[in-house]
Amino acid sequence: MQPAARLAAAIEILDEAIGSARRGGAAADVLLARYFRSRRYAGSKDRAAVRAHVYAVLRHMAHDAPSGRAALIAYATAQEPALLELFGAGGHAPAALTPDETAAAANASCHWLPSWLEDRLKRRFTDNWPAQRDGLTGRAPLDLRVNTLKTERDRAAAVLANEGVETEILRFSANGLRADAGTPIEKTDAFAAGLVEVQDLSSQLMIELAGARPGETVIDLCAGAGGKTLGFAASMRNQGRIIAFDIDPARLERMTPRLERAGVSIVEQRALRPGALDALAGQAECVAIDAPCTGTGTWRRNPEARLRLSEDRLAAITAVQDDVLEQGSALVKPGGRLVYAVCSLLPDEAEDRADAFAQRHPEFRLVDYRTRLEASGLPETVALRPEYLAVAPASHGCDGFFVAVYERLC
Repeated sequence: MQPAARLAAAIEILDEAIGSARRGGAAADVLLARYFRSRRYAGSKDRAAVRAHVYAVLRHMAHDAPSGRAALIAYATAQEPALLELFGAGGHAPAALTPDETAAAANASCHWLPSWLEDRLKRRFTDNWPAQRDGLTGRAPLDLRVNTLKTERDRAAAVLANEGVETEILRFSANGLRADAGTPIEKTDAFAAGLVEVQDLSSQLMIELAGARPGETVIDLCAGAGGKTLGFAASMRNQGRIIAFDIDPARLERMTPRLERAGVSIVEQRALRPGALDALAGQAECVAIDAPCTGTGTWRRNPEARLRLSEDRLAAITAVQDDVLEQGSALVKPGGRLVYAVCSLLPDEAEDRADAFAQRHPEFRLVDYRTRLEASGLPETVALRPEYLAVAPASHGCDGFFVAVYERLC
């Protein structure tokens, strides 16, 4: 494929991705995979170039862009003017630009978010919002958590280097490495042997704050495919009991090969159904809740998620978060810990939920996150209260994430 043809393919995929996001349909990575399955003539370089165009545009586009073509023209105007020369280049190139398209592109970046959503993010970041917004439009790095059940960080880095994968120490993490974005880590022997797992720094910080210890009973209430479950098991040296719940059994099934690869044997996988938690009331030293959320902190990875979000959807999600917090709190024994986290930067899902929980439950005491991460050198939190941990791409170099830790007093 010629560069102009790659651009035309990106426009076609963007049209579908934008419409799908607004309808609540398939994600962009799914649509990209479908597109190339039916176009075997596209080589690996073609696929990589088209994918790069699609995700760059989705990260920067206006929330109300009328089409993939309009979104790409606006992106090229602001970020990569050389792409504009490919319009009207003949062959399989996109059609030539019109004067109206050129004029519209100049104002598109003013509408990156709807005002109701931007106002919520400004509540967190105030005058620093422009810099934080820029951080959310970048490309995320590839962070790895070294599996201490099998190796230590220096050895894992050496094994990866022998396979041609260069890494650096992941700052603020005791067991983290960072590689270049797009590194095919899943194809390495180090990954296959369970020496490393893909995990953003923000999630590694949550694992550290949870403080799971050998011999404890830990409940991972929204475990998904088990990324944090594996981290808890490593902290516990594979000693104790972890019960991993999720409402979707298919997600739990994806955890099984990961557990085997990591050498973890203390995890029980259970579907979260009515009554499933009853026998566990007051039984856990630690209950971790990585709650369902809008994912605003992961827009670098899932940029079209901006298009899926509405005020009604946010209200529905916060109601679920309150419910999950209630369920989880009942499982914590006196002296135990409750860890609430969301990969969101919206105070509605973060401080507002945590504050409301504390008001309902005086038997829980908020634990200042700094007492657990004081030696990490982590930059100051962007939370609305200094006791909470909130991190963001521009200030911490990781996904946007919020964590609150509580201790049960009685």
